Amino acid sequence: MADRPELRVESATACVVTDLGRVEGPARGLAVNGALDQFAARAANALVGNAPTAPLIEATGFGVTLRPSHDVLMSVTGAPAEPTVDGRSHPAWAPLSVRAGEKVRVGISDAGLRAYVAVHGSFDVPRLMGSCAPDSMIGFGTHVTSGTSLSLFRSHPPLVNRRFGATVFDFGIPRDVGRVSAVLDAVDGPDAAEFGPGLQRLYDSRYTVTPRIDHVGLRVAGHVPQRSVTGEVLSRGVPIGAVEAPAGDELLVLMRGRGITAGYPVLAVLTSRALDNAAQLRPGQQIRFRRTTAAAATAAYLERRRLLDRIALRARTAFAELR
Repeated sequence: MADRPELRVESATACVVTDLGRVEGPARGLAVNGALDQFAARAANALVGNAPTAPLIEATGFGVTLRPSHDVLMSVTGAPAEPTVDGRSHPAWAPLSVRAGEKVRVGISDAGLRAYVAVHGSFDVPRLMGSCAPDSMIGFGTHVTSGTSLSLFRSHPPLVNRRFGATVFDFGIPRDVGRVSAVLDAVDGPDAAEFGPGLQRLYDSRYTVTPRIDHVGLRVAGHVPQRSVTGEVLSRGVPIGAVEAPAGDELLVLMRGRGITAGYPVLAVLTSRALDNAAQLRPGQQIRFRRTTAAAATAAYLERRRLLDRIALRARTAFAELR
């Protein structure tokens, strides 16, 4: 039997294998977790013909260097980055045909924080409740470090465009698709009325991203609106993207690893697009919140889903023509 294909990790810091998250987790008391930039993760898998929920690598802050044992098809999305194959630069947000033994380096620029690397066929890693998403609270997950070998379900023959004599892909993805914005759209939260006119300060102020960033949440320093009512807030279920106002001079934005209940007032809730953007924010970055409506947030979400559908369709069509 032929050797099973592997992806060997030559250098890595703060890397994990993840997916879109543990959908059944909250019903059983676990956080959903999963890729913080959901759009980038979905796009990476679509670009190589994988299912949206296929495992992929999430690299935070420092990039990763990989070397496949067999020919593979890869993609890199997320934070603005220019992957190299044996020193040759290739575009991100596009399929990348890599030969066995070639070294792939994925760097991360200062304009973002997280990059996603998908491989056609995906990784054979442990799952819990149908998901490989790491959960630090229970010690589950596949952490990628230097020397790690990740088993692949299958390799992929090189894709060559015979018309041009080279690997050529252009799926019409907008050039600014990975751009990180300093503006986070949000709708008023369930406790917005408790802040009275002071809530407007949330949308008028600028905030600084602190170094306290992880999958549970990120903290931003700046003006914290004060409640106009007294009394404790009972612990209750809170959504991913909730903007909470704990005591002190920082706001807390809850991410995918947050507990399923919390007891701080919720001023606002980020849109799904803003959540993806928040996953790319670096410490020290200046941001502001922008009020939007549920209707506008839904329209923006559907627009991004249509783009993902187009990417997946074009990828399937291109692969069928080039094989």
